[in-house]
Amino acid sequence: MRLLFLGDVVGRSGREIVVDRLPELRSRLDADFVVVNGENSAGGFGITEAIHGELIDAGADVVTTGNHVWDQREALVFIERTPTLLRPINFPAGTPGRGAGLYEARNGARVLVINAMGLVFMNMLEDPFAALSRELEACPLGGGADAIVVDFHAEATSEKQAMGHFLDGRASLVVGTHTHVPTADHMVLAEGTAYMTDVGMCGDYDSVIGMDKEEPLRRFLTKIPSGRFEPALGDASLSGVLVETDDSTGLARRVAPVRLGGHLSETLPDW
Repeated sequence: MRLLFLGDVVGRSGREIVVDRLPELRSRLDADFVVVNGENSAGGFGITEAIHGELIDAGADVVTTGNHVWDQREALVFIERTPTLLRPINFPAGTPGRGAGLYEARNGARVLVINAMGLVFMNMLEDPFAALSRELEACPLGGGADAIVVDFHAEATSEKQAMGHFLDGRASLVVGTHTHVPTADHMVLAEGTAYMTDVGMCGDYDSVIGMDKEEPLRRFLTKIPSGRFEPALGDASLSGVLVETDDSTGLARRVAPVRLGGHLSETLPDW
């Protein structure tokens, strides 16, 4: 089975490249299941119901989020009726929405997707290691699920790497989101889990992590905010990762970056 994961969609430029390129990309890569992180898709902050629908219509099977999930207040309402939108599983009990879901892939396989958030330099939530362990015990790879994708939305590289090793052999893919810059460490870990510290973003890379450069630069230089951050609106790049799993185990056979358009060098698997 082939799993495609696309990184944080940032603003209009990020949405447009995903909507424009994902249908053809999914077909070209023969992807059975697609996950897209959409937490910055609405003006760089949060997600709306309409935007979620656009991403699903373009070919995403599930949309994950992170610390900006509630920046658009309507998400508190529509997430309850939207099983294909996930928020971090380690939010407090009673938080609207869900942090995991079991979905059917194009080939009929059962895919468990879990969204979790790190704690280092982030909001203090429940321990993500414990939360993920409980979910994987309830729906293990090869038991309840044919493939498992974990979106670990975290700041610290060390925490992401630790999570990759913690889940090695228990998930098909553990991929980091949140920092918006793609790393070069895509690999299959010792026990068969595909891993990448950060998948990058879908957005304009002539920016500061997807935001127009002027205000971030001004704040670094003067320490004085003079306006709000706005998404950069130039040519966007699509950044993601493709994983091929073994149908008999659900573990990864190979993994490769996927990058199209904009300022990044285009990279597509030649499998």
